[in-house]
Parts: sequence; structure tokens; C-alpha cells
Amino acid sequence: MLSARSGQDQVNAFALVTYLPDPLGKFLDDLRRELVPGCVPHAHVTILPPRPLSATPQVAIEAVRSLISDFAPFEIELGQVELFSKTDVVYLSIGRGHKDLLHMHQALNMGPLHYDEPYPYHPHITLAQDLTREHSIELESLARRRWSEFPHAHVFKAESFVFVQNRARNYWIDLAQFHLDTAPSIRR
Repeated sequence: MLSARSGQDQVNAFALVTYLPDPLGKFLDDLRRELVPGCVPHAHVTILPPRPLSATPQVAIEAVRSLISDFAPFEIELGQVELFSKTDVVYLSIGRGHKDLLHMHQALNMGPLHYDEPYPYHPHITLAQDLTREHSIELESLARRRWSEFPHAHVFKAESFVFVQNRARNYWIDLAQFHLDTAPSIRR
């Protein structure tokens, strides 16, 4: 699910994600399986990309629980199919909600969750990765056609987040779930 290019397939990596609800999630899972046969996707937006922890998973979970209480639910609108040219990753861009995700990432990437990421944080939904340049361009075109055919809203509410752990190459398990309150704490 998460990129292996930057060491993110390492066992015992941890991440924070928000899963996409159906019908959007199902469509993107089906699209990813079409683009990457054999993939076992669960459509998501990553807030904290895969990382080692400087503390136990329980301490990290408590840190997320404490920090995430500062945020209220927000809408995420999916944009266009694009390509990260440095890594040949085909992805779906984020429109509305992009700044919220950046802010959340910045607020959570601290303490036991801190990690110096190999790339600047760029909210997106991965559709295909670990590709050659030629294959990425071909799949980007196919993904654009399929995405233009999606008949439902391209927006969902980000109100539930999940702390996940990679137990084996691309085998991720959910460790803890967090729900945003419509009246976040007023710590800032």
C-alpha cells in the first residue's frame, strides 16, 4: 500500500491515515487493483508517512490521541490524477483539505512521532508506484480516464484516523482509531 521506494516497506514502520468511505474508497481500490494487479489496497490519505518510532507504539498512540484532539472534522476534495516525477508514483491530488492535512501533519510530526521524512509531505492518494518512467506515464493516462468516469462526489469528510503498523512487506494492520470531535480542544 505505502511506497517501498523510500524504505517505507520496512517491517515495524508506523503511519497515520484516514480511510476513504465508499463509494469513493471502493472505486479507488478497484482502480488501484486494475493499475497494479495483485495489489491489496485500502484507499487512504496518509497524514504521517511510514516511520520508525522513538518510543513504544502505545506511547505513540497516546501522543496521537492527545494531539489530534486539537482538530475538528474537515472535508477533503480529491483533485486530478498526477505523477511524482522523481519517484514515478501515480497519485490523486488533494484540493480542498490540503491545508488542513499539512497543518495536521506539522502538528503531529513531533515527540515520539517525529521523523525526518525523505520527501516533503505532500497530501495525496497513491494509485500506482514502483514503476518505470514509461509505465508510470501509461498508468497515469489510464487512471485519468477511469477517474473522469467516476459518477459520484469527489469529496469526503475526514473525521476518523487510524494508526497503522507494517507487520510484513505491505501488510498493514490497524492499531488504533481516533475520531475528531466537532468541538476540538482549545490548547493553541
